[in-house]
Amino acid sequence: MTALLAGLTADHRDRLLALGHDVAWADGARIFEEGGPADRFWLVRSGLVALDVHAPGRGTLVVETLGEGELLGWSWLFEPYRWQLGAVARGRVSATEFDAAAVRAAMSDDPVFGLELLQLIGARAIGPRLRAARTRLLDLYGGGQGAAGTGPAR
Repeated sequence: MTALLAGLTADHRDRLLALGHDVAWADGARIFEEGGPADRFWLVRSGLVALDVHAPGRGTLVVETLGEGELLGWSWLFEPYRWQLGAVARGRVSATEFDAAAVRAAMSDDPVFGLELLQLIGARAIGPRLRAARTRLLDLYGGGQGAAGTGPAR
């Protein structure tokens, strides 16, 4: 069981899982494209998924790799419901897929379920990924000059 699912009450976990179904991708399969409609999301059961972004003049760059137990996709939560990144399978990947509109409707129908799911997604997926992205940006653009990028860390 993933950390996300373990953080839900048994009733809410069952409610979410009832909305999902199993999917799998072969190595190299494009799961979604940056800018495409974010109409579903996944809990990765096995394998690795590379999140990527197209950088003009540099091609497609991998910005993060997700694995077992991680949430793939959270753009489905925020309008305009478009993917901010792309995703590609690295090796064989299996996951549980959820229809975003159905989950959003369930969240609206049961605000306690909705709040619990939002808090877990924020704590287990969004927050850690934003912190990791910040660290990567500091590594890329800080030039080894400390967190502020203005000189050696003291």
